[in-house]
Amino acid sequence: MPIASDIVQSWHRPRAVLRRRLDTAREADALAILMAACGLIFVSQWPGLARAAHLDPSIPLDARMGGALFGTVFLLPPLAYGLAGLSHLVARALGGRGDGLGARMALFWALLVISPLMLLQGLVAGFIGHGPALTLLGALVGLAFLLQWGLALIEAEHG
Repeated sequence: MPIASDIVQSWHRPRAVLRRRLDTAREADALAILMAACGLIFVSQWPGLARAAHLDPSIPLDARMGGALFGTVFLLPPLAYGLAGLSHLVARALGGRGDGLGARMALFWALLVISPLMLLQGLVAGFIGHGPALTLLGALVGLAFLLQWGLALIEAEHG
């Protein structure tokens, strides 16, 4: 099934979508999902960075974009691998029967599933800026991520 359809379906049946993906998953699939999520997260920051550069020209847009690129494409992947490993160890201690690949797929898939919300958050940051709307949307994105990751991790470890 195409990845966009799976992302939409993950909002209705997250465990079923992850189970279907885990049945044929390889490490290369997990890495591709993580890099796609990192790329979309990077793009989601562009409007906010452009607004910040316009309001404070002391730091140019290209410097801001370079920092965001470094953080999302070079720092986020090893941090995500570490967090997935830690979550697998915790799940294992709590009786989980899954493997490391399942824990990685759960985290990486959750990141990809919430990336459309992060794109919306980036637009709000760019057009409206800091304020109650951005704060509320940030909280909703964080909650959605935790929900998606939690359900995916349960499926990967206990499914």
